[in-house]
Amino acid sequence: MSNAAGTASSGPLDGVRVLDLTTVFMGPSCTQLLADLGADVIKIESPGGDSTRAIGPSGDVGLGPLFLGLNRNKRSVVIDLKQSEGVAALLRMAKDADVFTSNVRPAAMRRLGVGYEQLSAVNPRLIYASMVGFSQKGPYAGKAAFDDMIQAATGLPAVVAASSGDIPRYLPITIADRSVGLYAFGVICAALHARNRTGVGQSVDIPMFETMIPYVLGDHLYGRTFVPPKGDFSYPRLMSKNRRPYKTKDGYVCCLIYTDRHWALFLEAVGKSDLIKTDPRFRDIGTRTKAIDELYQLVSDELEQRTTAEWKAVLPENEIPIFPMHTFETLLEDEHLASTGFFHETEHPVVGKILETAVPSEWSGTPPNRHLPVPSLGEHTVQVLDEAGFTAAEIESLLASGAVRAGALSSVSNKETKTS
Repeated sequence: MSNAAGTASSGPLDGVRVLDLTTVFMGPSCTQLLADLGADVIKIESPGGDSTRAIGPSGDVGLGPLFLGLNRNKRSVVIDLKQSEGVAALLRMAKDADVFTSNVRPAAMRRLGVGYEQLSAVNPRLIYASMVGFSQKGPYAGKAAFDDMIQAATGLPAVVAASSGDIPRYLPITIADRSVGLYAFGVICAALHARNRTGVGQSVDIPMFETMIPYVLGDHLYGRTFVPPKGDFSYPRLMSKNRRPYKTKDGYVCCLIYTDRHWALFLEAVGKSDLIKTDPRFRDIGTRTKAIDELYQLVSDELEQRTTAEWKAVLPENEIPIFPMHTFETLLEDEHLASTGFFHETEHPVVGKILETAVPSEWSGTPPNRHLPVPSLGEHTVQVLDEAGFTAAEIESLLASGAVRAGALSSVSNKETKTS
């Protein structure tokens, strides 16, 4: 299958068509990865659109910053799945799709008539990927889930409180949504590989709760890994309240002193080499780990004595990793990112210039080169229905009934694609 924009190969997933019913953060983060690598992602939206369209500046035109950050290289089609004509249209579109993604509970999808059984009946090769809150085999199966809930359910706020001495807090990023979206991206690619080998599609559930537990317990099951236990929970280095950016005379730095050599060189740099031989805490990584809070306090005290520039000059000479702490503002000015062109401005047809990030992978043979601006709601409804074999009369009938809706740019977009 050629890509929808009619261009040459646009990445390693060129030719893969995805029907994407996901909204908010988790699903769209997964499908943007697919889209960035060349898949033709068709974002199926309800008449009200993805709720993140309305959040933040330009939310009044349905193109807020959160939506802009997760929906490039996609096409938007509006289908009302509460109407039987809308369901029939989606089933017809599914005949030529490779992947179907949803973050709606499977039982609700079946009630709408677009569950795995219904879609696989029209396309046995379809990969049906459901991003859900919890495994459908347990008592939590029917629960709704959001990032905050999953963070709490997996103990992340408790870990933050224990390591900081503060009250439990959520991480100020949608870590569960975006982590599960990244995992779902890998699962979908693996399922496509299996389909290409067997010729048959399948349903795959990606539960947030179960996906995030290894993130947390992978570091913190620790002594409870063993049966019977050989210690308590939590890797001490990660739980140290002094594991943080260190204050210098004029800023903050990350300074990671980890190996035997790191510690020997650091103590030499601060004039305390004798501690390697005289202080039993420095004997090996095991003794250091047990005393890590005290040792990190030592590092903190020493780094406050010089400026960031002085430490950058001294520590790399001693092979000790150091990096100044960025703020959002300084991150946008980072010299490395500037040299690689990671941040770039693009012109959006509705909201004007926006700042985007590059696809963070580099390919020697099939580099991603497709760029579609983030779509307005329903911008590609007519175009996609036309590609799916609907006649002009059928499209007009669907539009008239409200089973599908076209955005203001729909006819323009359709015309541009047909003449490209």
